[in-house]
Amino acid sequence: MTNPQTGSLNRSAALASIAVATLLLALKAFAALSTGSTAMLGSLADTGLDLVASIATLAGVWVAAQPDDAQHRFGHGKAEALAAMFQVVLISISALGLALRAVGQLIAGGRTEAAGEGIAVSAIAMAATLGLLAWQRHVIRKTGSLAISTDHVHYQSDLLLNLAVIAALALDQYLGVAGADPLFGLAIAAWLAWGAWGASHQAIEQLMDREWPADKKQRFLEVLARHPELRGVHDLRTRTSGNRDFVQFHVWVDRNMTVSAAHDVMDQIEAKIQAEFPGVEILIHPDPEGHVDAGLAANAELTAAQITSARG
Repeated sequence: MTNPQTGSLNRSAALASIAVATLLLALKAFAALSTGSTAMLGSLADTGLDLVASIATLAGVWVAAQPDDAQHRFGHGKAEALAAMFQVVLISISALGLALRAVGQLIAGGRTEAAGEGIAVSAIAMAATLGLLAWQRHVIRKTGSLAISTDHVHYQSDLLLNLAVIAALALDQYLGVAGADPLFGLAIAAWLAWGAWGASHQAIEQLMDREWPADKKQRFLEVLARHPELRGVHDLRTRTSGNRDFVQFHVWVDRNMTVSAAHDVMDQIEAKIQAEFPGVEILIHPDPEGHVDAGLAANAELTAAQITSARG
């Protein structure tokens, strides 16, 4: 089941992102008009998309926090992955538009104005972003939210983006380095594109129900191996949806065990798993020892010998 506290924390992080993006959008619009800087314009465009993306994040974490219902028996966790992919699309559009603008300015040989105002706005933006990142890190540690994690990556890039804006304005206005502003604009565009590429991977993996990482699966198997009634484990399948983990597997037990006794063993196994993996959704299928199904079930994750060895 969805944890209400998790949903509340995720919403607080999304609302904080919206508040910061709204403030910075107003400040950067003023600075972009004052300086004519392509780097600042790129920062403005990125902040505008930050606002849209943060609204999408809020929608994603709100939907993901909804309880299971008759049409969504596995919950709504993938709403976070969809929100993350929406952010990736927006970041990509921002990168392309900024690159085109920078190339145009580089060819035309345009210069910036009023660099002091742009530098001041960028410094304020960095301070606000640092505060937001600190709160997002706290929420991610508590909830593991994919949507908030993607938003966090985006705002991390904003720190470098604002540093680049300050450098571009200082080089252009105070040191007279021709072309510094559009070149930094191109660098920012490349950074945004790289961030979009990286942020898309985890979202795609969740949407495609990718298996858990190898180290996490190994830790899970080590927990299973501790139970004295298990004779083997096979057909282990895992996936993650939003901040919820799902796992299902077959276990071998004594073929002479009664249904009631096997049920008690399954309850004990679930309790051990929940202690190590809180909140995981578990589906266990008991098999008589030695029974092998066709297909994936024939692949044993834990054999009787491995279990005996793990118990030492």
